[in-house]
Amino acid sequence: MVEVPFNKPFVTGLELEAIADAIARRDLSGDGHYTGLCENELERLFGCSKAFLTHSCTAALEMAALLLDLGPGDEVIMPSFTFTSTANAVVLRGATPVFVDVESGTMNIDAGKIEPLISPRTKAIVVVHYAGRPADMDAINAIAASRGIVVVEDAAQSLGSTYKGKPAGTHSQLSALSFHETKNIVSGEGGALLVNDPAYEGRAAVLREKGTNRRSFLQGRTDKYSWVDVGSSYLPSELVAAFLSCQIGAIGNVTASRLSAWKRYRSNLQAATDRGLELPDEISAEAVPNGHIFHILLPRAELRPGFLEAMKARGIQCTFHYVPLHSSPAGRKFCKTPDGCPITEDAAARLVRLPMHSDIAPQTVDFVSAAVVDVLREIAA
Repeated sequence: MVEVPFNKPFVTGLELEAIADAIARRDLSGDGHYTGLCENELERLFGCSKAFLTHSCTAALEMAALLLDLGPGDEVIMPSFTFTSTANAVVLRGATPVFVDVESGTMNIDAGKIEPLISPRTKAIVVVHYAGRPADMDAINAIAASRGIVVVEDAAQSLGSTYKGKPAGTHSQLSALSFHETKNIVSGEGGALLVNDPAYEGRAAVLREKGTNRRSFLQGRTDKYSWVDVGSSYLPSELVAAFLSCQIGAIGNVTASRLSAWKRYRSNLQAATDRGLELPDEISAEAVPNGHIFHILLPRAELRPGFLEAMKARGIQCTFHYVPLHSSPAGRKFCKTPDGCPITEDAAARLVRLPMHSDIAPQTVDFVSAAVVDVLREIAA
């Protein structure tokens, strides 16, 4: 029996009222009242040119790929340690993901290993802020700017995080957010494309509306509603937007709660590093995470199955994370890994994520931490 679940979706208690109101408005398809509320609030929080609510972060990444006109022959540099959506958005356009290794202390893309992979075909760099910890955006942007390359932030996990005082997701031309059930702020499924460069705003509206000029038509800026570009149906329904509208205002409190638990985990487990346990790097003043994930690296990969089973026996649900994309069947078929990803392979095989959610109690963090130490002592003896 699970006593400590890995994740509990956050709810405010106001969601049903908002959904009922959306139903009462009889305006249930996308881009209605609640979509507008969410987009306006995201624009206020991020200071972006435009926020486009989407039905998933996957959709937002696919929109970004379309906006960059990716196609056969183009290459996009990204970490191998990420979800399939990051790479799929590129592959669907016929372009090639080029994988780069990560830093073991953050599991973020290693900025120092990007430049050797840049070629005349490189069109973009996609940065994933793993576990909500912002990557080294200054270094990455400097490399990109010197070569005329666009940067896209896969900020699926980093809502509430900051880099040098500005929200993660605002340090590039385009960025994608996720409101999936497992994220800090949720709508079941859902996401958003943040447009930080106004040059992309007009076309993004067309792409999201199946390639039509519907938004311009509704705003009275054109007298015909017609097909003008490629696109797809990336809008969420008003029911999803209504649910999300109740969540956005809680970002500050949710971040504070999860970050407190993150820090408590790290403090509790510091002594276990003498047994070979590796912890995430300490939080720097420049890159402040949102407590989305707390992960540990076990001393050896072969310990992980026994560790997970022993934690489960104690009623604690822990889990691993991504299989590195470069080692997957589709990764080998569609992508390139010129320099290999040895750190990614090693860390991914040893990584375990501990329970984390917005209302996890300090005593629960202590209970899980003590179990980690006990189990590590047992299986590593």
